[in-house]
Amino acid sequence: MSTPKKPVSTGQKSSSRKPLVYGAVTVVAAGLLGFASYRATAPDDTAPDTSSAPAAEVSADPNEGVYPELAKLARRDADDKLAVGRADAPVVLIEYADFKCGYCGKFARDTEPKLIEKYVKDGTLRIEWRNFPIFGEESENAARGAWAAGQQNRFWEFHGAAYAEGAKEKGFGKDRVKALAEEAGVKDLSRFMKDLDGDAARAAVKKDQEQAYGIGATSTPSFLINGRPIAGAQPDETFNQAIEAAAEQAKATGENTGKDTTGNARNDAEGPAK
Repeated sequence: MSTPKKPVSTGQKSSSRKPLVYGAVTVVAAGLLGFASYRATAPDDTAPDTSSAPAAEVSADPNEGVYPELAKLARRDADDKLAVGRADAPVVLIEYADFKCGYCGKFARDTEPKLIEKYVKDGTLRIEWRNFPIFGEESENAARGAWAAGQQNRFWEFHGAAYAEGAKEKGFGKDRVKALAEEAGVKDLSRFMKDLDGDAARAAVKKDQEQAYGIGATSTPSFLINGRPIAGAQPDETFNQAIEAAAEQAKATGENTGKDTTGNARNDAEGPAK
């Protein structure tokens, strides 16, 4: 597949990206997520709130639209620096997000901490972050900075600093990203800056970005919960219902119990620092 053009920073849907085919039903899921997703993004806090618009509501019913092929995108890597929760939790929420996205910040501040407290800490949920920078060079800087912070086990602290109220208004130039890393408690800032501009960071971000485009996401935030697409910063109840429905389905089918085969819990479930 040829390399498509980068999307512009207006939040407009890019027609140059084509969904990858993970399975026959994925094409349907990609269309659903893509249609809802591009309407649900806000590049700044002054953009109109479309999280309750009809396009976003297409994916709001947790009892419909589950695609097993998309569930396979969960990495469940116990060494994943950009994830929180047990690697074998029965439910995996994959988040595709951009640090310049206003609604991503809203989700990070208002909804995600509640999900961690309610579902991650009891072993039900795992959250896997995917860098999906769509707003240009500064988005790319922040995405690579998040990955670089993760290499020193400070991803979630960087995530919290970058999504703090007023943070994105200061931009994500290189100096600003370095300051955020320092705020996040990254110990070796020289290594951080080297990692930030390194090939490994660029490859990791590109991999996440291409996966997002591959499932039909065209803007942020976009989510998969055990293979069920959700677009935009939906109300807490949408996520709660989807997670609980997925947990019940996993229980009914005997998939993943939140423990390994010896009965020991896996992975740190503390989540972002408060």
